[in-house]
Amino acid sequence: MRIKSKKSAFLAHLLLIILVAVMFYPILFAVANSFKTQKEIYGNVLSLLPKAPTIENYITITTKIPYFRIVANTLFIAVIVMVFKVFTGFIAAYAFVYLNFPGKKLLYFIFISTMFIPFTVTMIPNYITISGMGMLDSVYGVLLPQLSDAMGIFLLRQQMRSIPPAMIEVARLEKTPHRKIMASIVLPVIRPAVVSTAIIFFINSWNEYVWPRLILKSEEVYTLSLALQKFVGAEGSPDMAISMAMATATMIIPLILFACCQKYIMSTFASSGMKG
Repeated sequence: MRIKSKKSAFLAHLLLIILVAVMFYPILFAVANSFKTQKEIYGNVLSLLPKAPTIENYITITTKIPYFRIVANTLFIAVIVMVFKVFTGFIAAYAFVYLNFPGKKLLYFIFISTMFIPFTVTMIPNYITISGMGMLDSVYGVLLPQLSDAMGIFLLRQQMRSIPPAMIEVARLEKTPHRKIMASIVLPVIRPAVVSTAIIFFINSWNEYVWPRLILKSEEVYTLSLALQKFVGAEGSPDMAISMAMATATMIIPLILFACCQKYIMSTFASSGMKG
């Protein structure tokens, strides 16, 4: 039995290693080819070790597009969307857990149901609204419809339910204001969940393509996902080296954030799934 157990563990680890390699290869592929010349790519595109590494592709990016302005646009949208989603999610989750009001369960069900509405259903109404407000070709037109999200309410509510009710009841008996309860009791306890939720929202906003594509037309207000599209044609990139450099520059910040905060993200989803 012990031999079978060791064999099963070995096979499981081997399978995981293979899956990790398959998932990471596209990332390594992009990074490696971003340091190659176009000639070297066509000669050996699958190699992950450039023969003569060069940063020329990255320099070319900054000359062909207003790269740093585009990074600033993307960062501005992602940060604002992240802050508002976390804030509104935290306030709403607190209300659904600790406040009693008529129709609370029904309202929560309605909020959570919006998670299952396809983006294509709300895309046209949102576009018409943003157009009517004169926000087309503006970063504000991109971020305005994204300032709240039911996922944040769901994740933070699940975490708040893990707080012992006695802690909140004692604070209420002492007539502590709700804002102080949130800041002094609830937030410190669920801080890892708040951080992981914020990172998820940041990465999702950073990678958003379809909605910015509809709203933004001028290169000066582009996000990185739209700038990346400029270097990729309908049938592939005419200059693959530059495309890979742009792809690497686009994904580096989300990857760093995820690597730093992955334990919070994993623990939040695990605990959310365990609580009713």
